[in-house]
Amino acid sequence: MTAQSRLSRRTGRSRGAGATIAQSPWKQPKRPFPPMQFLSAEQVETIHLASLGLLEEIGMDVLDGEARAIYAGAGAIVDGERVRIGREIVEAALGSAPSQFTVYARNPEHNITIGGDWVTFAPVGGPPNCSDMDRGRRPGTLQDNADFIRLSQFFNCIHYAGGGSTDALDVHASVRHLLIGANKARLSDKVLFTSSTGRARLFDGIEMARIARGVSHERMLAEPSIFTVINTNSPLKLDGPMAMGVIEMARHGQVCCVTPFTLAGAMAPVTLAGAIVEQNAEALAGLVLNQLARPGAPFIYGGFTSNVDMKSGAPAFGTPEYMKATIAAGQMARRYGLPYRTSNTNAANTVDAQAAYESVFSLWAAIMGGGNLIIHAAGWLEGGLVGSFEKFALDCDLLQMVQSFLEPFDTSDEALGLSAIREVGPGGHFFGAAHTLARYETAFYAPMISDWRTFQQWTAGGGKDATMRANQLWKRALEEYREPSLPQDRNEELEAFVRRRIEEGGEKTDF
Repeated sequence: MTAQSRLSRRTGRSRGAGATIAQSPWKQPKRPFPPMQFLSAEQVETIHLASLGLLEEIGMDVLDGEARAIYAGAGAIVDGERVRIGREIVEAALGSAPSQFTVYARNPEHNITIGGDWVTFAPVGGPPNCSDMDRGRRPGTLQDNADFIRLSQFFNCIHYAGGGSTDALDVHASVRHLLIGANKARLSDKVLFTSSTGRARLFDGIEMARIARGVSHERMLAEPSIFTVINTNSPLKLDGPMAMGVIEMARHGQVCCVTPFTLAGAMAPVTLAGAIVEQNAEALAGLVLNQLARPGAPFIYGGFTSNVDMKSGAPAFGTPEYMKATIAAGQMARRYGLPYRTSNTNAANTVDAQAAYESVFSLWAAIMGGGNLIIHAAGWLEGGLVGSFEKFALDCDLLQMVQSFLEPFDTSDEALGLSAIREVGPGGHFFGAAHTLARYETAFYAPMISDWRTFQQWTAGGGKDATMRANQLWKRALEEYREPSLPQDRNEELEAFVRRRIEEGGEKTDF
């Protein structure tokens, strides 16, 4: 093997024609060390008690009548739309929620475990826009949405099909979820996501996941196969569609993640402690409703506290405050024995150094803070307004690095390398040692984007920076993508369901 070919393997970017992208194999990583603790045990209890007091004294505005009735049935005080929840109700809900559970994909090899020390990465979801170096920033289309689903399927470090990492704004909102859902079910065999912004959207998503898996309604109830994210309307409000989603996901045995969007200085107190108290109270209110609807339903504690730029009012991410809040929220989730959701975020407007370092800080806090479900792990840009194809590729390299970092430290006899040290002796080098030659191809992480050549070699190769190489990577990934097989009977059932629901009008809208 030549020096040049060895370098190609090491960088994960083959120079040869027809070679495929060298990426890490599919694996769900597990944290081999205890999560970081930023708060003392006393501070955790202080936040816990303040949150309970907030729910009892101020309460939450709940805009859904059925949700208010459920709260009232458990003993909460309901006054109009205001719901005040006693601490004994919260404690009962904490006693029934599972600390760990399995989520089932249509490909059993892609089933995942949520909770404990397990870590999963989901792609960016929700941006109305997308961007790439070739076509620029633009409203997302169904084709863009499908391409992001393909990338989520292709890259092994992504554990979910996601919601499609940009919205399909070229399709009417009433049926958009049906076309996106059908694409997810066909183009990916990983765990699916459904929107809870409307009853029909939610139920359609659950049914498409069931059809894709080819299981009965009874089995679907026992085997969670789809998840949704419920964002409270911070401060202290739960709107109708979100409350409906909390209830119905529980009743159908599917995974509900309640995530308050508490930006310190805007929708939450300007102090981090105050923002965490508000976030914690809102998450606990969601937990209560979820567990009252169906005790034991799979639930994830979501944290998304950051700060705003007090000069412009714009959200800021990947900041020191975001890192502190992420780690603190993880401690609160563990205080309750709940799986923890967090995010990989940045506020950059383009794929540049800011996008990279804010994402690295976000990921560091998410991993060290005990995150189990890390959403927006790949592709988030412009504070969540854009799904970027280049950022998606860059993030996948970062996620693979995180996975490699989480591999347990090996101190076996072979890993200690004493035979190599004896062979080389004082003053030698290890390049030609038998121990090295047997392991050099797999000894270290091989990046997909980082370029470790000398300046002269890099210049001779075109002098492409990381963003340019990311542009090449996502395009190659789409070329190499292969659609996972969906049995014909399920495909036909899925087509019939989508066709019927489109004829029925999908989710009714007023426009």
